[in-house]
Amino acid sequence: MRSVTSRPTERALPPTPLPRGALPRVLNPRMNVAEVTAKAKVLLEALPYIQDFRGSTFVVKYGGSFMDDPDPVTRTRVAYDIAFLAAVGINVVVVHGGGKAITRAMEASGLKANWVNGLRVTDEATVNVVKKTLDEIVNKDVCEAIVTAKGKPKGLPGDTVLVCQKLTTDDDGNPVDLGYVGDVTEVKVKLIKKEIAEGFVPVISPVAEGYDGKPYNVNADLVAGRVASALRARRLVYMSDVPGLLSNPADPESLISTLKINQVDELKKKGVIDKGMRPKVQSAIRALQEGVQRVHFIDGRLPHSLLLEIFTDKGIGTEIVQ
Repeated sequence: MRSVTSRPTERALPPTPLPRGALPRVLNPRMNVAEVTAKAKVLLEALPYIQDFRGSTFVVKYGGSFMDDPDPVTRTRVAYDIAFLAAVGINVVVVHGGGKAITRAMEASGLKANWVNGLRVTDEATVNVVKKTLDEIVNKDVCEAIVTAKGKPKGLPGDTVLVCQKLTTDDDGNPVDLGYVGDVTEVKVKLIKKEIAEGFVPVISPVAEGYDGKPYNVNADLVAGRVASALRARRLVYMSDVPGLLSNPADPESLISTLKINQVDELKKKGVIDKGMRPKVQSAIRALQEGVQRVHFIDGRLPHSLLLEIFTDKGIGTEIVQ
């Protein structure tokens, strides 16, 4: 029988010297183990989503009052969420709004804003102000916010990647003339995918080129939906100033967590879906019918609502599914 001998004692190695100027790491005696463990659980909850979504395309409609907040931290918070998505391997495409900035620019130019069913009436003088404001001010601001979050944005004037026809009917099919307002008919997918392949986050303004070669104002919610459909995006996320869809608009606690397409008409009749939500919902339905897997409505004012909706089991807003 082979005898068992004890393993010879290993020679102790000298401690590795610390780099010059570095301080030794000391465990914090006041460290709250429960708090640290809770943070680890959050990361572990996100892990399967990160693994599943890697390489997928998400389109984010970037908009809401947070864009005009005087606090720079609030203004850039969503940009950090977008940078996070990109860092974990998700192909993020941003479509931004800019309604308030346009209204201010119009007032400065002595122009009056008129609206029909949530869509801006745009004459020739107005469309020039719209394009300049969206491309040169809002798009630049969004890109700078993403840069602050260490992301790699690429600003794309909408009329370089979007083609449209003049919008002639409203959401209910009624004839309407809004001037230089378009309905997107083509998304130049190759140009957008080229930027994604080069590691950029495309940031698209809601302006499209008309068949007459002129710029047209396009509702940013509709643009986000068309871009998501064209890219076969896995997720389309709308950010606004409400928690999602509420069964009782006066009660923020009445959030509808999941909504199916066949339930939308009834909510319209009840007035649950009205005003500014109608373009979003119509765009969401069309996107789902054209291959987008899920559409989300979340509150951009809530810190990190984008991450909470995407990477947690319960989510934080409303998701619309087939």
